[in-house]
Formats: sequence, structure tokens, C-alpha cells
Amino acid sequence: MRIGDLIRDLRKARGWSQARLASEVNDAYGTALGREYVSNWECSKVQPGPFYLRALSAVLDVPLAVLEDDVKRRTFMTDVAGAAIAPVVASDLLSLGFAARLRGGPTAEAWDAKLATYGTEYMSLGAADTQRRVAGELVAVQQQLEQPRLWSVASRLMTLYAKTFPGSDGTKAVHWYRMAAEAADQAGDEETRVWVRGRAAIALGYEGAALGVADVLADQAMAISRRPSLGLLNAIMGKAHAAALRGDYGAARELAEEGRRVFDRAGSYEQTSDYAVPWWRMNVFLSLLLARLGDERGAVDAQEEAAKELPGTLPRFATHLELHRGLMLARSGDRPAGLNHARAAMAALPPEKHSLTLRLLLAEIGQGAAPG
Repeated sequence: MRIGDLIRDLRKARGWSQARLASEVNDAYGTALGREYVSNWECSKVQPGPFYLRALSAVLDVPLAVLEDDVKRRTFMTDVAGAAIAPVVASDLLSLGFAARLRGGPTAEAWDAKLATYGTEYMSLGAADTQRRVAGELVAVQQQLEQPRLWSVASRLMTLYAKTFPGSDGTKAVHWYRMAAEAADQAGDEETRVWVRGRAAIALGYEGAALGVADVLADQAMAISRRPSLGLLNAIMGKAHAAALRGDYGAARELAEEGRRVFDRAGSYEQTSDYAVPWWRMNVFLSLLLARLGDERGAVDAQEEAAKELPGTLPRFATHLELHRGLMLARSGDRPAGLNHARAAMAALPPEKHSLTLRLLLAEIGQGAAPG
């Protein structure tokens, strides 16, 4: 199979036009790719170079080796293309749902174990793989919602599912975050209600997307309970990022200080779960926040503290810190240097570990707005 044919098939599987694929690459990598380039690739008039192969690998969620090697391209399209380029097919989802209904589905304890596994795997899996797997879990848990405890499970799965969509699209991610909040309310569990809203707020605030929704969900979490918890911490830090991006630096700093106080009482010892906020992850939050505030010294201190304890098994978060440094360069007035630093960091990370959040950060660096 020619590489042009594969690019075309992967693009069409997502329902994208050639212009949309060019736009996805441009948004993620700060390039100026035009629709005609995509057309030339697909017609095999030209071959994408190494930089664009990495970019296509990331935005199309396909291993780089598949794009580079003709034999692997053929194997990919004949053996695993369906699993790699599309969500769980409708027949599989229907089967999962009916099986869960007929057999009673997993026990509450089994669901808790599944959540723990997803919380760990989220830290290293790509968005596409997570989305496919969680879609099936959501269909199954729907069949067991007579149990209030499983509304809590459903709400946390919905929150994870929402994270697989970019908050900047203004529709899918926000829809699922709101659904997750409603599901948490059905569970009637205060901790879950706060956590779901807080996790949504930090996700949107960190991405710099749907800031109004981030504020609303953070405010709801804080209104439900001010008891120190990871959910409250996420809510406060999400609201801090939203304030920084709006230019309200005073509010952002006050919220950051409040977040530090909550962390002192509720921080985690668990190091590698999305349900945890250990010291290194708190400093990842602070690193980006302080970079957005133009506080270079504070941002560097946070980056150094995060690097001390960041597990080596989580290279994606090391890339986050490098992108924060790129943002600092861009905001200091040297946008080309900041963008080059960020692109080099992204290129060093295996494409299958790229995340939507990293791509949004790269786009933010490309804008290079200086702090007020």
C-alpha cells in the first residue's frame, strides 16, 4: 500500500476533509500546511518528510513505523486498521450492553478495580486507545445503574471519556463533563461529586479551553464541599488557570496559594494514577500556571521540583514540562525559540504517547502572547 493511500484512508475514517487534516497538523505543530500539500501526499506526487511523518502519526493516531514502512502499512490496513482508526463498532457495543444486562455485569468491587486500572493506564495511554476501551465500559455500566454506587463508577468513566476529546472543540468534551457531573449527583456521593467537577475544571483550565465551563464546574465543586480533597484541589487549580488565561493574575495567584494549602492537607502518595495528585503533579500544575503568569523564576522552581520525583515511566509529563519552558520563551518575546524548543520536545516523545493536551499546549506556544 502506498503511503498516500494510507493517509487518505485514515483521514476519511475520521470524516475529515483534506483541509481539516492540514488544520489539525497546523494547530498541533504551528506549521502553515495547506490543503494542496495533503492532496499531493494522497496522490503520491510527493512523500511527506520525517517531520510531517511524525506530525501525521500524532494527529492520525497511527504508529510512526506504519507510515515509514511499506510492509507494516499493508499489515496495518489488513489486520488491525479497524481497531486502530475507529471507535468500538456498533455491533460490539450492542453485544457488550446486552451481555451486561443478561449476566448482571461486573460486581461493584470489579468496577472499582477497573477504575483503578484506568486511572493508572490513562497516564501513559493515548487518547484514541482510551476512548475505544472506555466506550465499551460505559455501555456495560449503563445496564447496572439500579445500584447508586455504579452511578459513581459511570461518572468517573464519563470524566475519563471526556478527556479523550479536546476541550477546545466546545462540544463533545464539555457535553461529557456535564453528563459526568449529573451522573455523580445521581450517586449522591459528595467525594465523587466534587472530584468529577474538579477533574473537569483542571482539564479544561490546563488545556486553556472552555474557560467559562471550567469556572462553573470549579465553583460547583467548591460549593458542594470545602473539605480538603483531591477534587477540591483540582477545582481550585483549574479555576486558577482560567483566571491566568483571562489576564486576572491577582486572582490566579490567590487561587494558587489556596491550592497549595489544600495540597498540604490532601496531596497523594500514589504516584501514577489520574486519581492522584502527588508532589510532582502539583508542580506540573504550578509550572504551567506560573509560565502563563510570566513568573519565570517560580515556573523554573516548579519544573525542578516536578522533575525530582516524576516517575521515569511517564515520559509524557516530562514533555509537558519542556512545553512549559517553550511557553516561557515564547512569552518572553522569543516565539521562534519557544516553538522550536516545544517541537523538539514533542519529536522526542513517541507519537503514540502524544496527547490532545500536549497538542493544545503546542498551539498556545505558537500564539506566543506576552503576559500583561
